[in-house]
Amino acid sequence: MDDRPIIGAYVYPGWHPCPERDRNFPQGWSEWDLVLGARAHFPGHTQPRLPDFEPYNDSLPETASWQIGLARTYGIDLFVYGFFWSRGKRVFYRALDEGFLGSKAGSRFPFALMWANRMPRGVLPVKRPRDPVIEPARLVYTDPEDFACLIDFLAKNYFSRPNYFKIAGHPLLSIYDSTFFIRQMGLARCRQAVDQANLHLKKLGFPGLHLMAVNPAPSFLKDYHLAGFDSLTHYVNLPQWKGEYLQDYQDLSRLRSAEWYKMPTATPLPYFPSVSPGWDATPRATMHGGFRPRRYPWWPVVTGEHPDLFYRFGKAALRFSCSCSNIPIPLIFVASMNEWSEGHYLEPDKRYGTGWLEAIRQARHTL
Repeated sequence: MDDRPIIGAYVYPGWHPCPERDRNFPQGWSEWDLVLGARAHFPGHTQPRLPDFEPYNDSLPETASWQIGLARTYGIDLFVYGFFWSRGKRVFYRALDEGFLGSKAGSRFPFALMWANRMPRGVLPVKRPRDPVIEPARLVYTDPEDFACLIDFLAKNYFSRPNYFKIAGHPLLSIYDSTFFIRQMGLARCRQAVDQANLHLKKLGFPGLHLMAVNPAPSFLKDYHLAGFDSLTHYVNLPQWKGEYLQDYQDLSRLRSAEWYKMPTATPLPYFPSVSPGWDATPRATMHGGFRPRRYPWWPVVTGEHPDLFYRFGKAALRFSCSCSNIPIPLIFVASMNEWSEGHYLEPDKRYGTGWLEAIRQARHTL
């Protein structure tokens, strides 16, 4: 790629049948049922948010080809696929292996992986408001030996592909719950795991790994480099998770944009901004009358989102990434291409058509 800003879009790979969900859900169920069956829960609530296309199976190459076509048309340079792995067990892998990499277009379009180090929910919509936000069985524990197995698998199956995205020659791997990764191992063992992974990659002919921490906890910002991380970013960095039930998109986008400029003094690592067109996870929640638990997926809901505001948010992220002196390449992320059941997606919808995609293209062209 040239020196122009790089825009990466996260891809949620959960839109196809898999045995783990087939055991827990009615035959033929998919997460599209949540999207299509969503309901408004207060006056002015924009639900359901309907796709402007027939719901797809993302394990099919034709789906990936269509998504790549959208990306190329509207200025998205890179897909970052969620990669679910727990000590060798994989979930939701067919979207990547059969859909994206099984398509002709996917053999050429740049991609990277985000290790989703927690397993998908076994029950949707979420029914019990007093259960933990993250059920203990979903947490993915690791250790230096297991992390080495993961890196070896990724190197042989993905990093070695010519279209795998690299930063200064180092394959990019991000870790979704980077805070849990550090907490469950501790700084010393994290550094041991990352150092061993880098040594192994060098034996395989790579210069090393570019390890990116997603959703860094503020209290850990000084520690990520000690654990072996090379940079920081976010997945969805829009709502204030412990704030009011209804939160205004414009206010939030201004708040997050201002926070980016504090990062260079808060951490020695480069920070790549992430923007999102919205947030509303209520399709994943069972409603209990008027009761609104102050937790995911019931709370909070972002309102007032619009492609024009998203354009400004994206343009601000690109300007930051291009001007920040400690960023190795001008790179931003968008959450996401297709997480419809959480209300953040770029794919065409019935409200604005291709408006979210047009906002990305316009942001790039008006820098």
